[in-house]
Amino acid sequence: MDERSIALNRFGLGASPDDRDGDPTAGASRNWVTAQIAAFQPNPRAIAGVADTSTILRDIADYQAQARLVRKSKPGPRGNDADQTQPGDDGEDVAAIALRRRARGGLRLHYVEAVNARVAAALATPTPFAERLVHFWSNHFAVSAEKLPVVALAGAFEFEAIRPNVMGRFVDMLKAVERHPAMLLYLDQADSIGPGSAFGQRPRVAARQRGINENLAREILELHTLGVRTGYDQADVTEFARALTGWTVPGIGRRIGARAVTGGFEFLPDLHEPGTRTILGQTYPQDGEAQAEAVLEALARHPATARHIAAKLARHFAGDDPPPAMVRRLEAAFLRSGGDLPTVYRAIIASPEAWSAEPVKFRTPWEWSIAVLRGLSANLSDSGSAVGLQEQLGQRVWRPGQPSGFDDVAATWAGPDALMRRVEAAERLATRSRPVDARDLASRLFPGSVSAATAEALKRAESPGQALALLLVAPEMMRR
Repeated sequence: MDERSIALNRFGLGASPDDRDGDPTAGASRNWVTAQIAAFQPNPRAIAGVADTSTILRDIADYQAQARLVRKSKPGPRGNDADQTQPGDDGEDVAAIALRRRARGGLRLHYVEAVNARVAAALATPTPFAERLVHFWSNHFAVSAEKLPVVALAGAFEFEAIRPNVMGRFVDMLKAVERHPAMLLYLDQADSIGPGSAFGQRPRVAARQRGINENLAREILELHTLGVRTGYDQADVTEFARALTGWTVPGIGRRIGARAVTGGFEFLPDLHEPGTRTILGQTYPQDGEAQAEAVLEALARHPATARHIAAKLARHFAGDDPPPAMVRRLEAAFLRSGGDLPTVYRAIIASPEAWSAEPVKFRTPWEWSIAVLRGLSANLSDSGSAVGLQEQLGQRVWRPGQPSGFDDVAATWAGPDALMRRVEAAERLATRSRPVDARDLASRLFPGSVSAATAEALKRAESPGQALALLLVAPEMMRR
């Protein structure tokens, strides 16, 4: 691969042939990538008009209030038992089902709007390297939109917690994502109550034995910071979970203490487990919200965190088996800079492993679809439904189904069925595209990097449409 093609496809999101001013020139590819660190705009036009977290939370609260009214109108059990009614019990259940469907449809509109905005931003961005980093961090701090509230909030999570911090310090991004309602609701932190807290000691609360939820604490340690098998144990998880009690989203979910909706994160002292915490051998005597915040600050500067982040970034830019020398280089940059992310990004750009002439990564469905749509931007009259395309390709946006996010290795995405889905999508997109010379397009999308085999296949194609479809599934488009 030519360095220009590497810059466009491995560091960027794929070339846009109608945007010559935004492409690297020969010999200046690394400078073109580096310049995007300073040029990145976290709130582009495509995203600026999308509903924010506060608006979405009010919509969720309205739905939950209506659902409670429907449940209360049903004869029979009250309280938590009323939440367990089954469809078909009586007429009120039919109403509840109808309400639930309407609510899901309304909340799903927020999801569709956010996915379309994410795609639009990726297609129009003048800083595709920076945009790729947004996608990387959003997957690192994954939420999954299987839960009804998270369906609506997943986009706002990326737009508000990830994008503003992608060119800042890791610790600031860490604090932002762990406080965001999407994360708190996804990992059930909003319902976590310290048994020794003022609220937890109320007789009715104590009788229900909800107690502490450890999900968020565990995923912060295992996925967001230190990584697996890095020296923490179950006692550390439990102590951290105690420190996190009180971090909640008032008015959503169980409505602890019948709090009103405030539009976002809030620390409620009445839910916080009092006492000093000891985590990874370090003592945290801080009171209230500051206790968990101090833990996050310590985790953000921990050597294991630096190593974990370095390995994931090296895997993303230099191959499924991250080169050890590059990992050490990124780890050192992270520690030396105190987690300054632009410093780490510059270390990636300076790493020779990331500029290997051989393709090092198989594109995920998301990466492939964005590269294809960028490549066809001047000729595709209608990209269709972004949500539908990702569902067809098997990587639904913000729905990895697990807190670890989508896999970033070829074995997950290169199976026969997955490849056939891309072929079918390529044929459909090529059919809807206006006429284009596929050979000329190939030279612009992959400057200096089109193989002889691909060139010959495009030459022998029976029609311009077939040639374009072949280009969209050529090895150059599948790998970066």
